[in-house]
Amino acid sequence: MLSQTVEYALRAVTYLATAPDVSRTVDQIAEATHVPVAYLAKVMQQLVRKKIVASRRGVGGGFILTCSPTKLRILEVVQAVDPIRRITTCPLGLAAHGKHLCPLHRRLDNAMASMEKAFADSTLAEILDEPTTSVPLCDFPSISKRI
Repeated sequence: MLSQTVEYALRAVTYLATAPDVSRTVDQIAEATHVPVAYLAKVMQQLVRKKIVASRRGVGGGFILTCSPTKLRILEVVQAVDPIRRITTCPLGLAAHGKHLCPLHRRLDNAMASMEKAFADSTLAEILDEPTTSVPLCDFPSISKRI
């Protein structure tokens, strides 16, 4: 249900969240997150436009989060690069259905609503600090040591 662009954006911001005060180049982010550089560069520009990250030019330049990982919600990242599309009217354009979704489309929209809520309720910091034997996305240090 989520696009590859969303996956790549989440990898990138998660990596940036491990050292929120450190600027990272697109090459550094791509290497750490296993994302193709050219694709990542486009994703990063989308995140800049939506003010999720800021970019700096020159020596010591790169990308940095614009807010603390404790405040950045997963939903903000998702919506910045490939918004969740809720179903508000019949996708088939059936006049008889209008705004009254059929059981199939109602269930699909309910699933999207649940996903939207889960992402709205989760911050980057929570993702990185959750106890687990699997480190999110890449081999990152714990964020609690950085904040």
